[in-house]
Amino acid sequence: MGESIESFGDINLTLSMLAKEENSSKEEVYSHLTNIIQNTESLDDAIVQRLIYFASKNMRDSNIFREIRMLAGEVLVSLAAHDFNSVMYEVQSNFRILELPNEFIVLALAELATSYVSQTIPFMMMTLLTMQTMLWLAEEERMKEAFCIALEKFSKAIYKYVNHWRDFPYPRLDANRLSDKIFMLFRYIMEKWTTTASPMHTLAIIKAHGPTVSLLLHREDFSEYALSQVPWLLNQYKDEEADFHVTKSLRQILTAAVLYDISLPKNLRRSIHLNLLHQVCRVAEPPVKENELEASSCFLILAQSNPADLLEFFDEQIRSNSEAIRMGVLSLLRSTISAEKPRLREHMTTIERIVKVIMNDLSVKVRNSTLLLIQTMCEKSYVEAREGWPLIDYVFSQYATSNKNLEKIMRTNSQEEERGEKSVQETSLEVLKSLDPLVIGMPQVLWPRILTFVVPAEYTGTLVHLLNIIRILIMAEERKKSNAPEPTALVISTGTVKLPSPQQLLARLLVISILASVGKLLGAGAIGLLKILPEIIHPKLVDLWKTRLPQLLQPLEGKNVSITLWETMLLQLLKESLWKINDTAWTIQLNRDFNNQMAGYSNTSIEKKFLWKALGTTLAYCQDTGFVSSQLKEFLMAPNQLGDQRQGVASILGHCAENHFDVVLKVLKAFQDREKFFVNRCKGLFSGKKNLSKTDIMIIYGAMALHAPKEQLLTRVDQDMVSQVMLLYNQCCQVLGMSVMNKDMDLQMSFTRSITEISIAIQEAQEQGFRFSHKELLLGYMLDFIRDEPLDSLATPVRWKALIAIRYLSMLKPQLSLKDNLNILEENIRRLLPLPPLEKLKNEGETDKDKEHIKFLYERSMDALGKLLKTMIWNNGTEEECQEMFNLLRMWLVSQREWERERAFQIMAKVLENEVEAPKNLKIGSLLGLLAPHSCDTLPTIRQAAASSTIGLFCIKGIHLERERLQGLQEGLECGDFQVQMKISSKIAKILSKFIPAEEIKMFLEEILDGLETLNPTCTKACGIWMIAVLKEQGAALEDQLLEILNTIYHHMPVLRQKEESFQFVLEAISQITSFHTDAVVSNILQKPLPFDRDTKTLWKALAENPASSGKLLRALVDKLEKGLEDDTVTADALSVACAVQEVVSTGISVSSLYPELFTLILKLVSCTLGQNMPTSTVSWRRQVMQEGQPQVIPDPCRLATITLKCVQVQAMKEGLAKESDEGENVWSLLSSPGTHHTGVCALARSMAVWQHGVILDIMDYLVLSFTSASESFRITGTAFFSELMKEPILWKHGNLRDVLILMDQSAWDSNAILRQMAIRGLGNTALGAPHKVKKHKQIMLESIIRGLYHLARTEVICESLKALKKILELLTDRDVSFYFKEIVLQTRTFFEDEQDDVRLTAFCLFENMASLSGRRWKVFFAEEIKKSMISFLLHLWDPNPKIASACRDVLITCIPFLGLQEIYGVLDHLLDGQEFPRARDFYRQFCVKLAKKYQDILWILHTHSFTFFTSSWEVIRGAVVKLTDAIVLNLTTQYVELLDKDELTTRLQALRRDPCISVQRAAEAALQTLLKRCKEISTTP
Repeated sequence: MGESIESFGDINLTLSMLAKEENSSKEEVYSHLTNIIQNTESLDDAIVQRLIYFASKNMRDSNIFREIRMLAGEVLVSLAAHDFNSVMYEVQSNFRILELPNEFIVLALAELATSYVSQTIPFMMMTLLTMQTMLWLAEEERMKEAFCIALEKFSKAIYKYVNHWRDFPYPRLDANRLSDKIFMLFRYIMEKWTTTASPMHTLAIIKAHGPTVSLLLHREDFSEYALSQVPWLLNQYKDEEADFHVTKSLRQILTAAVLYDISLPKNLRRSIHLNLLHQVCRVAEPPVKENELEASSCFLILAQSNPADLLEFFDEQIRSNSEAIRMGVLSLLRSTISAEKPRLREHMTTIERIVKVIMNDLSVKVRNSTLLLIQTMCEKSYVEAREGWPLIDYVFSQYATSNKNLEKIMRTNSQEEERGEKSVQETSLEVLKSLDPLVIGMPQVLWPRILTFVVPAEYTGTLVHLLNIIRILIMAEERKKSNAPEPTALVISTGTVKLPSPQQLLARLLVISILASVGKLLGAGAIGLLKILPEIIHPKLVDLWKTRLPQLLQPLEGKNVSITLWETMLLQLLKESLWKINDTAWTIQLNRDFNNQMAGYSNTSIEKKFLWKALGTTLAYCQDTGFVSSQLKEFLMAPNQLGDQRQGVASILGHCAENHFDVVLKVLKAFQDREKFFVNRCKGLFSGKKNLSKTDIMIIYGAMALHAPKEQLLTRVDQDMVSQVMLLYNQCCQVLGMSVMNKDMDLQMSFTRSITEISIAIQEAQEQGFRFSHKELLLGYMLDFIRDEPLDSLATPVRWKALIAIRYLSMLKPQLSLKDNLNILEENIRRLLPLPPLEKLKNEGETDKDKEHIKFLYERSMDALGKLLKTMIWNNGTEEECQEMFNLLRMWLVSQREWERERAFQIMAKVLENEVEAPKNLKIGSLLGLLAPHSCDTLPTIRQAAASSTIGLFCIKGIHLERERLQGLQEGLECGDFQVQMKISSKIAKILSKFIPAEEIKMFLEEILDGLETLNPTCTKACGIWMIAVLKEQGAALEDQLLEILNTIYHHMPVLRQKEESFQFVLEAISQITSFHTDAVVSNILQKPLPFDRDTKTLWKALAENPASSGKLLRALVDKLEKGLEDDTVTADALSVACAVQEVVSTGISVSSLYPELFTLILKLVSCTLGQNMPTSTVSWRRQVMQEGQPQVIPDPCRLATITLKCVQVQAMKEGLAKESDEGENVWSLLSSPGTHHTGVCALARSMAVWQHGVILDIMDYLVLSFTSASESFRITGTAFFSELMKEPILWKHGNLRDVLILMDQSAWDSNAILRQMAIRGLGNTALGAPHKVKKHKQIMLESIIRGLYHLARTEVICESLKALKKILELLTDRDVSFYFKEIVLQTRTFFEDEQDDVRLTAFCLFENMASLSGRRWKVFFAEEIKKSMISFLLHLWDPNPKIASACRDVLITCIPFLGLQEIYGVLDHLLDGQEFPRARDFYRQFCVKLAKKYQDILWILHTHSFTFFTSSWEVIRGAVVKLTDAIVLNLTTQYVELLDKDELTTRLQALRRDPCISVQRAAEAALQTLLKRCKEISTTP
């Protein structure tokens, strides 16, 4: 529905465009409308009417282009599918009687008659009547053409109605009335228009002629007139454009004549025949294909109607000498036969007679056409038994003729003739290929005469199809025999045909069968035919061949078999067959037939080579020795009849020797004796015959040895054969009676071949006691041949053949010594492997053939060398000898030259290919390490050979591998992508590594490490991959070899460090070993002296970074460290472990799991090495280059341990186990110094991550043992560490610090001051971490801490005690400390003037805290102590340390209330709140002014306690005390001034006037003036 709406809108839019657009755009609009109408099932009636209107209007508009009017007419005709009546009405309304219509109206009516026959017929009578009144009005050519087109279309429509009226949906109409009108229209046109018609008009009449005449033929009254118009049609054959339409109309007429059974007049038939044949056989110009096809169709119609007349015409025409006519007739005959017209088969003999007429025609085209016709006749069974044989014979003869013609043409070099003859040849073969021998009548034609083509050589090319035809015939006959007891139709007389003899068939088929070995269908067909021909060959062979031939055919199923094996099997069949026949005469005839077929094959063909062997075998089984001798003599005297005389005679005599060894030797000896006479040699030369040479006879001896009976060979080989060969060779090397080195290649090759074949024969027949006496001498000859070959070229096969000879000679007894074998192999290797690259060798060849020959020699030579090594290595037994021989290739396997490596590896692959019997104790580890890395070498050939060799190593050990998978991986090494090579090599390594014997891994690794040092980068990487793969697989089994393996690796490390990638592989290898034997490897590396060298450090880091070893490494080091610190003393191993830990942890390895234990142990090591010297056993004695006078620096063990601890802490911080120390980097300096170690430990403890309380608790568990350690230093370390932890509440919550508190208290009484200091600090920090514990244990804690105040030798202890008291007292009440209050206050006052700022500060702060704890009991006492301390408070307000000054202000504010000096607050407030700090003089004067009013006694106390400060080491204090004295003196009452010790005071002030500090001098001068002033005042007062 949606599509209809869319179409409706589209049409409306198009119509609106049609009404508005100019004429130039209407063509596109009408094309679009046609597409819409034809693809829309239904249209709205209104739209249809509008479309009809526009289309009719534009179609009739003469102002519109003709193309547009034609498109409008197409639209109008298309609309008839939707509303035929409306369209017909529109057209008929413009088609009126006696009024010439528009041209396109006529064309529209014609198209409607074509497209809508059923709907048009009812309107046809009216249309024809109207048209009849218009013809005489037509004058323009186009109008006449339109009427002709209409006549054509109307005639076709009426013709269809006449013949198929039953298919129309309305009652039958009177067709005669319609044909009457057609007749009148046609007669008018033919009478009025044909004479004056233009070519285009004539063409329109031609097109209408056929349909109109065809329609009129159904009327008897019109048929004569209709046929009378046919000659006019035939006369229109003038040009190509009209010819086709003439033939088409003629075909329509002939079809109607057959339909209505109308016999054409004879003259008309002949005229039609001639005209149609002319259309097929045009000579001047080739026929148009469409016209030719139409003409052929006409001939088929004629053949159906009157075949006899047509064949008579063909017979007449084919006797002409016109090539074109003969080809046309043959082509028409072929198409006629192919159409299988029933009446034509009655004239089969006539057709055969027609064919025989042109069998002697020499035209290539006629011959091809004849062959194709024969092919069709055979296919359609148009061959009779009596007359058909010449046709088959013609096919074979044409093949043979074309072959002969081609030989002649090759001499004239005519390409066109060559193509023609080849086409005949191909057509002949195609005919035979398609020939079905079982079609009706064909067996009687073919059998048995078809056999005559088997033997003649000229039919060899047809044998594939010929043998197939024979096989089908015989098998069909066999089936008939099994179903019918009586003889079948195949057994008929052959007439004059001479059939081949059984021997000829056997000889021919047996030789052809050899082709099966190279995959040729002909060979398989021949052996298949032999299988079904035993009765024809010989009745005795039926049973034998029934058994043997199926066995013979088995190797051919699905694949090619080797030529040598196939030859052997065929010859064995021949032997058994001859033995079974056991008929000397039959055998002699077979021998002659073999000989007669000699010329039928080329000298280089495998058929010829097999024929020689078959001939020799036939002679071997011939019992007539006289005939055998005569034949052998004939071959020796006239060898040229065999083609290649050397090969032919050698093969024949060699195979004949199998059963006639003595006869052959005798004949050959006689021939040699005869040839010694000069006259006989001259006869041969003058007769033009080429006699056998001495080199030929050498070859014959070798061939004889190969086939001689083994029991006879060994008794005669030395004297009668080898001696003769050597004699012949030496004779060839003599010049004027002197022996010289003859470098004739043919001589050397013949001699080498003969010796090789004799050696093979001896080896196959060798008995236990037989010793070949000529072995060493012959080996010397062969080595001389090889030495004489140049080292820069490879032009001759001498080297290759000599290698083969040496190989077989080496197998013979007596065995050579190992030294001799090594010399032979080394000589051969040195003469072959250093040759230039193959491409360079090939460049010496001038032609492509030369280059291919050099390549062939190269490949064969390398193969021969590989086989020689393989033979000598595995045949000479012991494991040591094998290794010695393998070592000969070692230098070549690692050569810097790619081509030398390539050759060496290809040879090694040859040695290790297949399964060989290797010595049981053969070690493959070293070889594996040498070969495997080259699986990633630069050349694909090296890679594949290396992989093959590697796999072969395991196979020779009898290890069963996944061969198919490994083979696939090996093939993948062909890829040039290095990453792919690495992956494949790695996969191979993983597969094979599990099979390496554990005891050989050390040798493997030694070789691999050497490879890492010396090989190219790709092989180096492969070395690493293989090493790692083997260690991963076999690492667990290396325990017994571990130390040796490690020492081997260490030995290579200095060199490998220069190669970064190789060095990384070494490190990974040690990591893999470590993953299996962690303790052993760690112990081994720890034995290296300190400080570790670069390689050792790198090794530790590599072990840490490698996942294979990192998991166990740190644990092992921790265990070693713990063991080294068992007695709280430092051993050399412990320091080595620490350095190792530092290298390991610096890589970023996680320490979280071992951190508590590791931290504690290293901290212990730091503690135990404080102030210690490096143990001498750990110091490296490596030679160092030092400047003259430079002292040797001995490492500090504590510093080494500290560096390790620092490294661990850095990693711990990264893992969130610790935090940055508040001392920063200084903490490590503090730790490593004996004087500040405890400070550094405290800083370290503070850097612990409190939130990781689980980690800290573990550390506490390990470190708590330090309190009872025998090492005082470690006790200090532990106490210092815990002293900081005591202030962490979370640790008190989760940890057992109560026991630590007790241990701390005990340590607070220790004689070691630092230990006491740390213990006291810990007690004090308890107030921060566990206040409740302070209250619970206040007594013991206070006693321990207060005792520290009496440790006057170490202020650190005092200071720590003061700080601890301050922290603890903040948690206690006056009642808690009442017992200790006085002691604490008195001891605290003693430290107000301590030189250390920290002590003074703490003392002032503690004193301030004591104010709150004085209570009633000690308030008066505390007030008195305040008075005594007031001078310190006031003076230290200007202490050099601002913190102390601030503390003094605080303590003043706190203590003034105890003295009731509330007036002083104002002064103090000004001191504390002022924007600027007041000057000391001003402050003291204000302060003293306040005191002077009521508290002269306090002023006096201040004065009396001030004298000790005049000598203070701090100039600020000295200045302050002078200024305070000045203020006191100024504000004392007269009474107190008189009490002053003026002399003493003056002396002290006078001394300070000389103080180094100017401010002090000035203050002293001022104070002295004040004193003098007051003294003067007193003296003047009455």
